Amino acid sequence: MTTITQTINETNYTFPNQTGFYRGKVRDVYEIGDKHLVMVASDRISAFDHILPREIPNKGAVLNQVAGFFLNMCSDIVPSWLLETPDPNVALGIKCNPIRIEMVIRGYLSGHSWRVYNGGGREICGETMPDGLKENDAFPVPLITPATKADDGHDEDISALDIVKRNIVTQEVYDQLESYTKQLFKRGSDYAKENGLILVDTKYEFGYLNGEIVLMDEIHTPDSSRYFYLDSYNDLQSKGEKQRQLSKEFIREWLMENDFQGLDGQQMPKMDDEIVQRVSDRYMELFSKLTRKELIKRPAGDVYQQIETNVVNALAKLKA
Repeated sequence: MTTITQTINETNYTFPNQTGFYRGKVRDVYEIGDKHLVMVASDRISAFDHILPREIPNKGAVLNQVAGFFLNMCSDIVPSWLLETPDPNVALGIKCNPIRIEMVIRGYLSGHSWRVYNGGGREICGETMPDGLKENDAFPVPLITPATKADDGHDEDISALDIVKRNIVTQEVYDQLESYTKQLFKRGSDYAKENGLILVDTKYEFGYLNGEIVLMDEIHTPDSSRYFYLDSYNDLQSKGEKQRQLSKEFIREWLMENDFQGLDGQQMPKMDDEIVQRVSDRYMELFSKLTRKELIKRPAGDVYQQIETNVVNALAKLKA
């Protein structure tokens, strides 16, 4: 296989029986009839609710294939929307009615939770964070810190109590979501440790299919999760040094070092070839470590035409 240099930015297809289209920060989503979705994972990368100016080679293929790998691995815990991955960058699945919350779970004091903690906060989404912790310490037990799925792209922290109080879901449904979240996080954490990584935090998105709760979207990917290297964790933590990590937090830290957090008046820094390659290398390393597989790449040629052909062929099989 030849390594591709062409990245995927935006797609603009009209597939057979297409009834709708939605472009997210990273994925282009095509509605097929009233039952199916085609999700094309682009090479766009976002941080702080902004899409960055350059694509990351192979990023979309990594996201798509890691998500498919774990959705299949965890299907005994909760069914998922996914039917197949007909292309390295494409997932084909069943259209579900989304539950408008993200179930975020945190095993360690990192990222957003650390920023709250470092600012003096000891509560997040109704969960108490104990005193005496330093950045990247493990919580005594993982904390579930949900976020609302806002239409404007800005998600907000919300407590379990408020989720039920606002009638987003019933208490019974929330309890089931919490149970699934804990089971999925344990499965992902155990598997990560077997492969020399620590699953620090992640998020899960659920929906309804014929009245049943199913897992939607990506799972345990570097965009939705944070990973540390297991072999160096204790040593770096004891020295108070930064953890080595495989996640999108790397690009967030780079942006913050360049005075950008998505705030009004801040200017997006330029991304040179070196930073683009470093980010791409991290995605590729994470894929290799997590799946123990080689990334399915595509032959050289017109990437957009290859995607269209593979999707059309997959849709034709649905009718057969």
